[in-house]
Amino acid sequence: MFQLMINGNTHDVDVPPDMPLLWVLRDVLGMTGTKFGCGIAQCGACTVHVGSNAVRSCLLPAASVAGQPITTIEAVGDTPSGAKIQKAWLDHEVVQCGYCQSGQIMAATALLDATPKPSDADIDMAMAGNICRCGTYVRIRAAIHAAAEA
Repeated sequence: MFQLMINGNTHDVDVPPDMPLLWVLRDVLGMTGTKFGCGIAQCGACTVHVGSNAVRSCLLPAASVAGQPITTIEAVGDTPSGAKIQKAWLDHEVVQCGYCQSGQIMAATALLDATPKPSDADIDMAMAGNICRCGTYVRIRAAIHAAAEA
């Protein structure tokens, strides 16, 4: 058993230490906002923050992040950058099917935290690992610029 600090709360979890964080979040703790996409850390649907870093939770052993602050889509709106990104997502009607959007928002929030005024190149680089089958990339870029100006 080990402890995970998720969204400001401590959770005692009794799972195998190599269980991916995604499954702990979704199946053990019932936090289903973080999505399963490809399962090989390539699509970004499972993105969460560990500290200030956007990471893929589908391959990340949960025990490896014990004791570190973890933020999921359920609480990212409580942060200043996350709130700006979520508002911009609504204002720019970014979402189509929505499946990838929790990962997109997590990656965009980490970008704004690290680079408050990102260029198009910064956005393209930061968001390159998040795949959207609906092709909302133009609206994602516009929303990130709007959030940076807010």
